[in-house]
Amino acid sequence: MNKYANHGTALLRISLGVIYIAHSLYLKLVVFTLPGTAAFFASIGLPAIAAYATFIVEAIGGIALLLGYQARWAALALIPVALGATWAHSGAGWVFSNAGGGWEYPLFLAIATAVIALQGNGSLALQRKHASIH
Repeated sequence: MNKYANHGTALLRISLGVIYIAHSLYLKLVVFTLPGTAAFFASIGLPAIAAYATFIVEAIGGIALLLGYQARWAALALIPVALGATWAHSGAGWVFSNAGGGWEYPLFLAIATAVIALQGNGSLALQRKHASIH
């Protein structure tokens, strides 16, 4: 990969890291609270404990992406979270600005996260050596 592609990968990785951290530490912990998030998960038929697992995966995965450490593995762990959010918001329609949020944004997050799973850390990463997922 050329240096510009590595910088593009880093820009995507860092941006996704910030988004996942915001979704966990701010949205789930501060805005909705963990018990509130667990209640929402239960209301859509998921085990309430899944909210706590989602919070942890988003927080740790987001930090790993932000720092560029084991980004491929972090992305692989985050893809099911983003696909789960896509499913959770599917009843609200396509556009994420709909009441209840639509599925377009979480699906985009899943696809962008898959790109990091395929490409790795890129530049500006704590881990310089590319982690292999073979």
